[in-house]
Amino acid sequence: MRDLSVSDGRLTPMSTDGLFELDDTPVAGDGAAESTLERPSATAPLAVRMRPRSLDEVVGQRHLLRPGAPLRRLVEGGAPASVLLYGPPGTGKTTLARLMAGADGGARHFVALSALSAGVKELRAVIEDARHRLDRHGRPTVLFIDEVHRFSKTQQDALLGAVEDRLVLLVAATTENPSFSVVSPLLSRSLVLQLQSLDSDELRELLRRAVADRRGLDGAVTLTPEGEDTLVRLAAGDARRALTALEAAADGALSDQGSDQDRAGDGPAVIDVAAVERAVTEVAVRYDRAGDQHYDVISAFIKSIRGSDPDAALHYLARMIVAGEDPRFIARRLMVHASEDIGLADPTALQAATAAAQVVQLVGMPEARLALAQATVHLATAPKSNAVIVGIDEAMADVRAGAVGAVPPHLRDGHYAGAQKLGNAVGYRYPHSAADGVLSQQYPPDALVGRDYYRPTTHGAERVLAERLPKLRRAVRGER
Repeated sequence: MRDLSVSDGRLTPMSTDGLFELDDTPVAGDGAAESTLERPSATAPLAVRMRPRSLDEVVGQRHLLRPGAPLRRLVEGGAPASVLLYGPPGTGKTTLARLMAGADGGARHFVALSALSAGVKELRAVIEDARHRLDRHGRPTVLFIDEVHRFSKTQQDALLGAVEDRLVLLVAATTENPSFSVVSPLLSRSLVLQLQSLDSDELRELLRRAVADRRGLDGAVTLTPEGEDTLVRLAAGDARRALTALEAAADGALSDQGSDQDRAGDGPAVIDVAAVERAVTEVAVRYDRAGDQHYDVISAFIKSIRGSDPDAALHYLARMIVAGEDPRFIARRLMVHASEDIGLADPTALQAATAAAQVVQLVGMPEARLALAQATVHLATAPKSNAVIVGIDEAMADVRAGAVGAVPPHLRDGHYAGAQKLGNAVGYRYPHSAADGVLSQQYPPDALVGRDYYRPTTHGAERVLAERLPKLRRAVRGER
């Protein structure tokens, strides 16, 4: 978005994506300022033309828009409050901000800034303009800040006074968890609402409406079920992405129909899988998150990591990401694999996988793809060992088979009256009393003395354990 310029009580359009601020136009006779939202032109992008004009047209976010919910009350003109809208791209943050500006019969003035281009100077100009408008005309200003997490602490602090005094009604949008990216004073003055990615049914509703609506494609194309499925997969919960891909596919289908004399005049152009693939830069990945491909690709992904092939692993990771697989699922599999197939051969593998899962949770896609890729390469190139899983599985098999036995008396809890009379904790030897921290003492039940579960390999860091563990066992068991 371009920086806003303030002159003569009028702020110019910010960008070419159809997002305009309210324009103050004096009404003859009363000297007051009246504002209306500029309607997008017929040449505006489909996503802009289909932007909801009322709450009834909003698709998704039912948890925030049900009757009585805070966001619905704000949009319908309830008590004003500043809001932080937190959620993935294409979930309606800008749309909801504009609807809030339209509350109270359009009495609120709407200004939008992008944190990518606006600085403290632009913020102060908007706040001062809002002060004058409120004093002269009693009109509050809705200030929408996109990607507020990119504002520095100084820039965020510059908002505090205006938000506190309600010179502006702040509606800030962020794709990152505001608890980690927004200063505490601003958080405490705002209502934090988390938006969710659209599910498949909501995306289908959105696509079908865009095909039929006069503001959209007005029935000029027909979307096949397979083409719709492809668009839904490619969208990955992002409404803007779904409509952008639909528009590109429609343009291609209509162009093909117009250039084919035999098909001209045969009715609406058809958007099928091939039409979508021709139109979008990403080929539709044959991948069903609920079907065979889901299990086949994740299986190939894990086996490629286990087989130490980082290139193949990155290929399967890319297939899952492009197809819209849940990144949390990928992160969970990496964490499991780190212990199952690497274990103590590289003790940092589990840390890397866990860190990637935290990035997925705190940052989200698409940036989290980098952390997932880093963890994938780390695990694929790490030395491998399955000694951990073999050890725990053998131990559990013995327990299930009844090889449990009584806990040796000297290991039992002695922190209660009468424990010593029962022999509990009597004779326990404290390892730290020994010079090397290891002494001879029985730890397993009698039936399991001498049973070895963990057998380290000579791969990676386990080589050191493979040399040290036999010495430890001999010392603990009193063997020479």
